[in-house]
Amino acid sequence: MSNVFVSHHPLLQHKLAILRDKTTETKKFRELIKEIGMMLIPEVTSDLETTDVLVETPMGAAQCKTLRDRIGLIPILRAGLGMVDGALEMLPKCEVWHIGLYRDEKTLRPVEYYNKLPSQATVQVCLVLDPMLATGGSASATIDILKRWGAQHIKFVGIIGAPEGVKRLQTDHPDVQIYLAALDEKLNDIGYIVPGLGDAGDRQFGTA
Repeated sequence: MSNVFVSHHPLLQHKLAILRDKTTETKKFRELIKEIGMMLIPEVTSDLETTDVLVETPMGAAQCKTLRDRIGLIPILRAGLGMVDGALEMLPKCEVWHIGLYRDEKTLRPVEYYNKLPSQATVQVCLVLDPMLATGGSASATIDILKRWGAQHIKFVGIIGAPEGVKRLQTDHPDVQIYLAALDEKLNDIGYIVPGLGDAGDRQFGTA
């Protein structure tokens, strides 16, 4: 799985343990989604291209580097919203474009209900945000949409993934790198990650 990167940072893993706990309350759950999302960004962006710039400091000129490409955050509604603020803490000049998909509970297939992308791509790098990579259907459909939009460089950023979802993305989009905080055991018979953390959207927004 050469295009899959699972973070083993001790602090991130500590926060993930609290996130998984079924007794963690909604407010704390939202905070952890934001914090873990923020902590993943340095790893996700470690291979981005830079431009050399000369910066005047109080003590003289310094040779520095800045990010070359414009970056877009693409949260998959609704659970992906929780990762946006953390990512923006690290990448404050990002554009944010929302894709609305829900999973049909009978077929487990994604159904698109919201898409306000402009007619042409306005960014060079797209980070697709969704805490859970379960069946991979919503992530794959979102990437399909972004490729049709003209996005050239796409990465998926999640918190917990299942092998089935990873395999789906690798099959459908082998060029897309996948970043996770954990790769879990499997999906159950209703498409939830085991052991996972339950429904990330419900737990964020208190609708369980």
